[in-house]
Amino acid sequence: MTDLPFDLERTILIRADRETVFRYFTDSARWAMWWGAGSTIDAQPGGKVFIRHPNGIEVMGEVLEAAAPERIVFSYGYPSGKPLGPGESKVTISLRPDAAGTRLHLRHEFNEEAPRNEHIQGWRFQLSLFSNVIANEAFAGAAGVIDAWYEAWTIADEKERVQAFARVAAPEIRFRDRYSLLDGMEDLLAHVSAALRFMPGIKLARKSEVRQCQGTAVTDWVATDAQGTERMAGTSVCEFGSGGKLVSVTGIAK
Repeated sequence: MTDLPFDLERTILIRADRETVFRYFTDSARWAMWWGAGSTIDAQPGGKVFIRHPNGIEVMGEVLEAAAPERIVFSYGYPSGKPLGPGESKVTISLRPDAAGTRLHLRHEFNEEAPRNEHIQGWRFQLSLFSNVIANEAFAGAAGVIDAWYEAWTIADEKERVQAFARVAAPEIRFRDRYSLLDGMEDLLAHVSAALRFMPGIKLARKSEVRQCQGTAVTDWVATDAQGTERMAGTSVCEFGSGGKLVSVTGIAK
């Protein structure tokens, strides 16, 4: 490949581990979930890269380097020759671990300035789609986790309650509402124990679908007393960590 003096770079954070992210470069089904139906990739040196966007525009290339789960490099161009032909640019995607998941760094090198400029917004858009596709898989069980979170608040047995929260919430869990400003599992457990003592019989339950975007989920909830009468209702904003557990929950009462 000739010298490629023009480039663009972009870095994003994805709430999933590197192994999960890298699967989207080695599995054509996942690759197509990102780019569009019919897209394929053969993630080995010399393997073919093919992208078919939903609008029918096609891109082709060849894998130049693949080192799971750290890095993939491939050539990139359009069969039509516009705005650049096959082999006229190079894409390098590097993954490094981050406390919140994976830090993805993209570098796209070009032989001319004009096509580089045309791809700046394109990559901003495509990497956003990529993060959402991964999140849809990584947090597919968000509703179940949130249901278990609400249920844990009502468990009378202390040992069982501790285990229930540990299954769905990270040790660094943060909880906020009008009556709470909690940091860490120990703080949360003490608060829930007090809530059960001062508000016996109160139950929490989800009452809407979970809407999730890139690890942030929103859902409605209701609190009822022992007679089933609604005492409070509101919305929860839930943040998931890369391991699929809750790291932050904010309850907003109506």
